[in-house]
Amino acid sequence: MMSESPDAHSLVSASSQLNLMEIDTIDDKEFDIPQVDTPPTLESILNEPEDEEEPFVLEDTCLLNTENIDAHSCDTSSLASSDSGDPSHLKRKKKPVDLNVTVHGSVLRHSLLKGISAQIVSAADKVDAGLPTAITVSRVIAVGTSHGLALVFGKDSNQALRLCLGTTATGAEYGAVSALSINHDCSRLLCGFAKGQITMWDLANGKLLRTITDAHPPGTAILHVKFTDDPTLAVCNDSGGSVFELAFRRVMGMRSCDSRCLFSGSKGEVCCVEPLHTPPDLRDHAITHYSLLAMGSLTKILVIGLKPSLKVWMTFPYGKSDPSSVPQLAWQFVPVQKTVNPILAFCRGDTVQFLLVKKEETGTIHVIKQRQLHLSCDIISLSWINSRTMVLVDSHEKLQVVDRPSQEILETLDLDQVQLVYNSRHFKSLATGGNVSQALALVGEKACYQSVSSYAGQIVYLGTKSAHIMTLRNWRERVDCLLKQERFVEALSLAWSFHEGTAKAVLGLFGDPVKRKGVVADKMVEILFQFAERSLKKCPEQGKIQVLEQHFQEVVPVLVDYCLLLQRIDLLFNQLYGRLVENVVAKGVFLESLESYIIAERLGHLTTPIMRDLLAHYHGNGMMDSLENCIVHLDVTSLDIQQVVQVCWENQLYDAMIYVFNSGMNDYITPMEKLFAVIGPPLREGRTLTDEQVVMGNKLLVYISCCLAGRAYPLGDIPEDLVAQVKNQVFEFLIRLHSADSSEEEEVFPFIRTLLHFDTREFLNVLALTFEDFKNDKQALEYQQRIVDILLKIMVDNPDFTPSQVGGLFTFLARQLAKPDNTLFVNRKLFDQVLEFLCSPDDESRHTERQQVLLELLQVGGVVQFDEGRLLALVEKAQFYQICEFLYEKKHLYDRIIDCYLRDPLRKEEIFSYIHNLLSMPGYTSEEKKTVWDKTLQHIQELVALDPNKSADLVSFHFLEEVRPIISQLQDDQLLFTFLSCLLEPREGYHSGTVLTLEPELHELQVGLLCRFAPQQLQSFLQSSQQYRLEEAIQITKQYHHSEATAYLLERKGDAHGAFTVLLKTLKEKLSLLTVESEQGERDGTTLEEEGELMLRRVEDSLTEIVSLCHRTSQNLNQKQREVLWFPLLEAMMAPQKLLKGPSAKHKSEALKELTMKVLNSMSGFIPLPAIIQRILQDPVYGKGKLAEIQGLILGMLETFNYEQTLLETTTSLLNHDLHWSLAHLRAAVTRGLHPRQDHCNICLQQYKRRQDSAEEIIIFSCGHLYHCQCLQQKDCGRGFSSERLQAWSCYKCSSNQGGRGSATEQGRGRSTSLAQTHVTSVHRETGAEAHGKKVLVEATLDPQQEQSWDQLRCLYRGPSRLAILSELSHCHSNGKVGLVNPTQQGTGSIFNNENFQLKLSPPPLVEE
Repeated sequence: MMSESPDAHSLVSASSQLNLMEIDTIDDKEFDIPQVDTPPTLESILNEPEDEEEPFVLEDTCLLNTENIDAHSCDTSSLASSDSGDPSHLKRKKKPVDLNVTVHGSVLRHSLLKGISAQIVSAADKVDAGLPTAITVSRVIAVGTSHGLALVFGKDSNQALRLCLGTTATGAEYGAVSALSINHDCSRLLCGFAKGQITMWDLANGKLLRTITDAHPPGTAILHVKFTDDPTLAVCNDSGGSVFELAFRRVMGMRSCDSRCLFSGSKGEVCCVEPLHTPPDLRDHAITHYSLLAMGSLTKILVIGLKPSLKVWMTFPYGKSDPSSVPQLAWQFVPVQKTVNPILAFCRGDTVQFLLVKKEETGTIHVIKQRQLHLSCDIISLSWINSRTMVLVDSHEKLQVVDRPSQEILETLDLDQVQLVYNSRHFKSLATGGNVSQALALVGEKACYQSVSSYAGQIVYLGTKSAHIMTLRNWRERVDCLLKQERFVEALSLAWSFHEGTAKAVLGLFGDPVKRKGVVADKMVEILFQFAERSLKKCPEQGKIQVLEQHFQEVVPVLVDYCLLLQRIDLLFNQLYGRLVENVVAKGVFLESLESYIIAERLGHLTTPIMRDLLAHYHGNGMMDSLENCIVHLDVTSLDIQQVVQVCWENQLYDAMIYVFNSGMNDYITPMEKLFAVIGPPLREGRTLTDEQVVMGNKLLVYISCCLAGRAYPLGDIPEDLVAQVKNQVFEFLIRLHSADSSEEEEVFPFIRTLLHFDTREFLNVLALTFEDFKNDKQALEYQQRIVDILLKIMVDNPDFTPSQVGGLFTFLARQLAKPDNTLFVNRKLFDQVLEFLCSPDDESRHTERQQVLLELLQVGGVVQFDEGRLLALVEKAQFYQICEFLYEKKHLYDRIIDCYLRDPLRKEEIFSYIHNLLSMPGYTSEEKKTVWDKTLQHIQELVALDPNKSADLVSFHFLEEVRPIISQLQDDQLLFTFLSCLLEPREGYHSGTVLTLEPELHELQVGLLCRFAPQQLQSFLQSSQQYRLEEAIQITKQYHHSEATAYLLERKGDAHGAFTVLLKTLKEKLSLLTVESEQGERDGTTLEEEGELMLRRVEDSLTEIVSLCHRTSQNLNQKQREVLWFPLLEAMMAPQKLLKGPSAKHKSEALKELTMKVLNSMSGFIPLPAIIQRILQDPVYGKGKLAEIQGLILGMLETFNYEQTLLETTTSLLNHDLHWSLAHLRAAVTRGLHPRQDHCNICLQQYKRRQDSAEEIIIFSCGHLYHCQCLQQKDCGRGFSSERLQAWSCYKCSSNQGGRGSATEQGRGRSTSLAQTHVTSVHRETGAEAHGKKVLVEATLDPQQEQSWDQLRCLYRGPSRLAILSELSHCHSNGKVGLVNPTQQGTGSIFNNENFQLKLSPPPLVEE
């Protein structure tokens, strides 16, 4: 059974872990850590949905061979394994195999050490061994217990208890076993105890060799005890944070132990030590001579050498970390750039740092920092399992396997079931009374150093009732684990990563890379067969066809992909296809999945049977596009040409058909004949082509183009030896006089004729492209001339071709002839004929088309030798204005081009930008610009009529001096008005000021035009424009009876009364109309309600305007002038009310009374109330009637009065309360007592009562400093005012702290001056032998700083001060005039008359106490 024991199976030697045998094949980039495309983060892995798993099953170590592994033996879902449960992929039709998905499978084998676990529990029950507390592993496993025993177990399959060291009696004396260590040859065991003792045992016979009690200070627990590589040297670390070296001696048969302190806990507590252990095959490594020891304190790590003499080689801080995080250290020899050196991994918290330690040739040790590893968890255990892989445990007892070079997390396991043992009791040193620092006790909460031990690729974990072992699975086992869970896709992905050498934590693949690939490939083939068999067996027997398809779409593409990756096409097409053919759906999915590989050129040759099946399947399912795509990418030799051509022709797969003829038979002509046979007849008969025939025609053109250019159709290139031959064959074919099976009525050159009819322009483009390549090929040049002759013969004087087609031909020819190396000959007379033909005015059709063609022909230089005068006459006759422009441009007759634009209905609008550009841009002479300028002025009326807005722009830019002549030319007033409106609009940009330079007469002309054509815009124009003269504008508005505009102008002039008179006249006219309409309505016996409403609205608008005028004007008038303004308005409103008659009189009367009320309310701000009431009572309408008639009016005024009185009372009350609050707080702050900080003067440093008999003034500042008045005077800290009492003091100490910045600084400092200058007189009266000092408050005044603060407080409310408001209010009351509608007489300068007067009723301001 030993062959299957962990010892033989997994406890391989360190050399196999380091793969030293293959050190040459180690990737040099490992040291530089290659970039990972998208390294997964821990969060992304933990957030992935995990597969449902069976409960955690523990297994016996005797069953660790791969054949007996339980399918769910502690495997967790690894990265990307959750894809298999992803429902979203069911929606995809074809699931491509993603080779970038990383699958790691189950990396760790987690086994319960059943024998050891059972015996730990048994020992606790039977011999009172207590609970397990510590574990260590070497060639044996030792477990320490809480009652002081050490149990030593074998690592064979039985895990028998070999030794039980110690007794419970010594356990009672020493406490629990707190640390264990076995030396490198497994002959000695060191035990550390909770009460500080250390024992050494012989593992061969179980004999106690030493008991060490004085190696470290008493009363501290042993946290760690570790052998070094030297069996006579060990180190221990106690709960005081100190580290000691233990040197074992044996002299004359007497065993002794010398202790030396390496690090004192008083300098910072060490809680973790790790000596560097060298593997057996690296015993002669240069670094071993130093006996390195790493120590982790709470703040940093230290690396020291114990030999040849004690030396500190390095210290390194952790950086920021959580105080409760546990420091961790772990050494490992790692191959780096063809040498093997130790790397120290250390962490505290979530970041693992790596330090490479090298011995330099000089004999010093050099430490190089490597890339650190960040995790989002608090690490409590850190171990290496091989030179590339680390195993971490976090504070949630989650185990993570991490690949160091790539920093990828390979697997995550949950250790909840292990119930890990923690060493908190020893860190808190509870056995010796808990005499440890709080920092160490906090770290001890998560410390589990003694529960984890690693040795030669194994890590053991100690639980409260069990022991567990973790080893890496070998590569086969990892693949088999996935297979047993039927996760075939992931198994293949993992196996492929082994094949390509990209897998992580690989075990069991040694030797030559080629052999390794062969071994893995064989395994993959085996998996592929299993996958195919299982998919056929597990196939749903009934159900929808889509379900079956879905089932095989998850399998077949994977099989195909890996067969192609492994380059095993024989396996794919023979064995696998042979099995899949049995199922019809599987066969279909297989054939369809081949398409993507064929198109991607990954599969170029199919066997004949598969090609036959492919044709049949695609044809049967109508997948013709896919079939065509496949055929054009396949090797033709695998095709049955006859069958394929037939299928292609029947199903319009022209690309595939051409490809088969070209590649299979080197026949480039037959496909053209076949296509011509289809599109030729309908074109000859003049029928419209079907969509299908148009597609064929386009393919034919592309095919001809490819053949002539030496490219294969639809992709690739024609073989070089065939290029010239194919080109000649195609030309010979095109210039054939007749087709092979021609009828008698067939016209000559049918092929060229067909192509010209199909698409003249594209065919000529194909020829143009081909002619580009004809340089020195004599044969090709002959073909070129021949084709041109044929084209001319077919198209010239042929009514079948449109002008556009003929023009296209001559444009093509003109381009060819214009080339410098041209060898073509074309009769120039033909060009003249074409010109005549294109300009023939008798044919009105296709006018634009003819013009475009001719323009193109001219632009390529096709009419160089043509008489330009004759051509100009022709095009003018034909009304080809664009061509006229082209010809005039060549002759620099730019003014004539303006006529072209004006005559051309399609391009009239463009004339403005043409003129503007020509006059603005450089490149034209001043004479040319002058002719255009003159021409534009001649046609200005036409231009304005065309677009007044653009004309105005043009004039403002280029013709500003000519505005008057231009306006005199414009006869139509409406047109003139539109033009002037555009011209006088404010402009943006460069010419924004141009409006200002126009004369006032133009503005006044515009005012007159606005009065006539757009009276509604008149007011806004008068307001925006400032260029007109007021007197003239007033005359114009009066002439056209625009009273509002006249009033506005009069007001601007300063004649407010005149403006009022005009508006009042208008109002009276509207009121008289209202009464007249009322009488008419009565006379006609009809009620004109709508008209009445309209009239009322007009009256209201007019009234609003006049009231606002009165408001504006009243501000600057005295009382009499205001009455002259307001009373006529009031009378005008009251007079018509008595004239109203008829049925609607009541409604109108109400409306007028309402408007009168509006006037009264507006007046009340400017006219005293008694004067208003007196005037109302004098009025016949109101005066002669009963009181009831004016009751509404009086009540309305009283209501307003009551409201305003209440508002003022409330405001006054609030202001009073606010002012009282502010003053009370200010007084409280000013009169607050001051408490001195000390009882001596801060200048002379003597007690404030220096002499018993004299009375001295003392000054205390709000900062708490105290001074004698004399001392301050000597230091010039007072700023005198008119009297001594008002002297303002500043604190000497605070002022001098400011760096002596002088009085300006002092004034700015609120704290250096007391809040109230407090003079304290010390009066001493002798009473017996004692004198009592008593402080007397002499006076409190405001100094300048406090006055400034008070002013700021007052100004918190912007506007008049509150005192001003209150005094104003009291003034009102004292006058006895309670008429709050008009609180004060106008003109008295009252604050209430200020337009901006506002009350801001906000909460009181906060004052700092």
